[in-house]
Amino acid sequence: MKHRSTSGRRAPLYTAEERRRRDATVWTLVQGVLAPVQFLVFLASLALVLRYLSTGEGLALASWSIVAKTLVLYTIMITGSIWEKVVFGRYLFAPAFYWEDVFSMLVLGLHTAYLAALFGGFLSPREQMVLALAAYAAYVINATQFLLKLRAARLDQSAAAHRAAFAEVTG
Repeated sequence: MKHRSTSGRRAPLYTAEERRRRDATVWTLVQGVLAPVQFLVFLASLALVLRYLSTGEGLALASWSIVAKTLVLYTIMITGSIWEKVVFGRYLFAPAFYWEDVFSMLVLGLHTAYLAALFGGFLSPREQMVLALAAYAAYVINATQFLLKLRAARLDQSAAAHRAAFAEVTG
């Protein structure tokens, strides 16, 4: 995996060619749009789930909001896999995003388990909502992983720009 350079520092997240492919593909924009959409759907659904758990009201609305959140999750995962293929040459588990992808599988599994429980009639409505909360907790961890990677990529790009400027000055 591409996590450490020979000097012991973390290797840049993207090679120059990967960065070029990332910046050239429409899938980067798609991910940039879908990520905040998914977060907004998550917040709305979370409010509805918590409302149901605290008052016992709004089960149908809470359930359908989780279905909507899951559909957005599937969409971002499929388009993210395409993005990863374009940028890194593989659909999942590229070294730069290996652990994020591993955790994404847990997030997908929990959301899918919720759908199975809902449509299969497994678990009580309250247990289904608790399962949804577990899926949402995993989603928050996974989203944090991706935000940290985005920050690392920006720091890498800033450091590269500083090195280039320094090289030009000291040339």
